[in-house]
Amino acid sequence: TTPRSGGPEDTSSTTSTTTTIPVPNTVSTLPLSQRLGPLSRVFEAYGRSQRNRPYLTQFFSSLGIYFLGDMSAQSISGEEYDPLRTFRALAIGAGSSIPSYKWFMFLGTHFNYPSKILSLTTKVVVNQLAFAPIFNSYFFGMQSLLSGDNLSEVWDRIRRTVPVSLVNSCKLWPAVTAFSFTFIGAQYRSIFAGFVAIGWQTYLSYLNRQAEEAGSQE
Repeated sequence: TTPRSGGPEDTSSTTSTTTTIPVPNTVSTLPLSQRLGPLSRVFEAYGRSQRNRPYLTQFFSSLGIYFLGDMSAQSISGEEYDPLRTFRALAIGAGSSIPSYKWFMFLGTHFNYPSKILSLTTKVVVNQLAFAPIFNSYFFGMQSLLSGDNLSEVWDRIRRTVPVSLVNSCKLWPAVTAFSFTFIGAQYRSIFAGFVAIGWQTYLSYLNRQAEEAGSQE
């Protein structure tokens, strides 16, 4: 008797193929800086420069950010362009560039706990409580000092501007800081924050101008 083809005994004619289906935890995800199309090359070049010459890169990045922020603030003020304001902005940016970079590098290597949520929350809170008051006081104080004000007038400028700027910073920078430390690589955080800071510097310059006008009217 000849066994029928396809029966239980006939296994040699059956071919088994296995298809591997990727699952979410095995699919590699490109960093955000590599998913921006043509801009990816710009970010990669910046990242290489940041790794090789961090201080120099940060210094010139800050100058660019402060220049754009001041130009934006002056353009919306409706007044004639004042090159001295731009010079003050560049001087303030130069003075804050390296300390700001060192601060965010410190923040990135500290307050790292087993809980990612706790780590992120701590970084955001520490940044708002420690860095924001010092930086804003430096910004407005130097604006006043470089304008020729005496120490009493410098303190008055800080008193007028820093509290309101801190309140408004809480509406923006906690979200920026949280996003940066969650999705942005360490070498790209400064440039990411820089793009946001162009708008923020515009606001600070506008607020400083309001304080200047209020002081001149008294």
